Amino acid sequence: MESSVAVIGGGAAGFFAALNCKKEHPQANVILYEKTSKLLAKVKISGGGRCNVTNGFQGVGGFAKHYPRGEKQLKKAFGQFNSSDAIQWFEERGVILKEESDGRIFPTTDNSQTIIDCLLREAKTLDIQIKTSSLVSKIRPEEDQVVLTVDGEEAVFDSVIITTGGQPKMEGFKWLQDLGHKIVPPVPSLFTFNMPKDPITQLMGLTIKNTSVRVQGTKSVQQGPLLITHWGMSGPAVLKTSAWEARHLNELDYQFTAHVNWLGEEKTETIANELNQLKSVNGKKKVKNQNQFNLPQRLWDFFLDNAGIDAEKPAAELSKKEINRLSEILTNDQHQVSGKTTFKEEFVTSGGIDLAEIDFKNMRSRIIPKLFCAGEVLNIDGVTGGFNFQAAWTTGFIAGKHCLD
Repeated sequence: MESSVAVIGGGAAGFFAALNCKKEHPQANVILYEKTSKLLAKVKISGGGRCNVTNGFQGVGGFAKHYPRGEKQLKKAFGQFNSSDAIQWFEERGVILKEESDGRIFPTTDNSQTIIDCLLREAKTLDIQIKTSSLVSKIRPEEDQVVLTVDGEEAVFDSVIITTGGQPKMEGFKWLQDLGHKIVPPVPSLFTFNMPKDPITQLMGLTIKNTSVRVQGTKSVQQGPLLITHWGMSGPAVLKTSAWEARHLNELDYQFTAHVNWLGEEKTETIANELNQLKSVNGKKKVKNQNQFNLPQRLWDFFLDNAGIDAEKPAAELSKKEINRLSEILTNDQHQVSGKTTFKEEFVTSGGIDLAEIDFKNMRSRIIPKLFCAGEVLNIDGVTGGFNFQAAWTTGFIAGKHCLD
């Protein structure tokens, strides 16, 4: 007898679940439901429209450490399907990928449509039914089957895979709560820091390649490039900080102090010693021309002004207090954050189905045996750099493989 599987959600995890289900179970009737008229919407806009497919970071254990929520579970899941497998999967289907210096992997076309076309082409080849503008309003488990209410009509399936993505509010998870699942309340992750009226915003557009960021009162330090924007700060160092501190910052209502080391991991004392050496080595040169830290000149001038240093005077005339102030700014600059900016189309949340209720060997619900879950509907989120897509590919792959076991 022909088996039937429904996949709810037409995003990255949903497509991978449907594709691998059909590959593993060729005789199964696989239907993918998407409530909107758009498929793979997040894939389309991700990475500035280029689609950051995954990350080239090597080693399953190390790769899993890029997930503030889900590290332990994904470490096991990556044993079935990891970033190398994802790269191979796309390349076997004609998508040529490239790895950038920071490990992010994109199609060489720099166009997310390349990934979308690949997934749609594969779905057509495997004869997967795709139904857009189809709202699943109810799920009812019945013995060895699951009954869905789709656009007011009932349909019966042997298994159902839920890949509906993250939700900004608890209401978006109510239907899963009604099924008996515990939901970790969603809060934003991967957001930028708003700094209203902070003078540093005058330097919008500057990127500093090697910084570290920490939230006051925490020990977690995140490194990477930092972008100064017209509203505050963004870039990988800030986004990673927002991910690791997502729940804590939500509790603070996004009112906190951010500490920035503009020189990466350099110590204040080390920088003070280097600045003192300038007095004897290049003492006759003006301070403004002593930017030995490869910072953008506008930023260096800004720091000198903040430290109360006359940029035109010779380095030999720098006082001990001026050197100490400048060293502190360079390595422990403090900025008041008041709010965040989350890009609606690309939002990532911390929260979703409690991971204790999912068996990561097969992505089966421990509450409803014929129900499987994958992607951001789970309480899993990664830092920026292709890690969230990899979690979607992996969990979708596993759910599709085992949904008819």
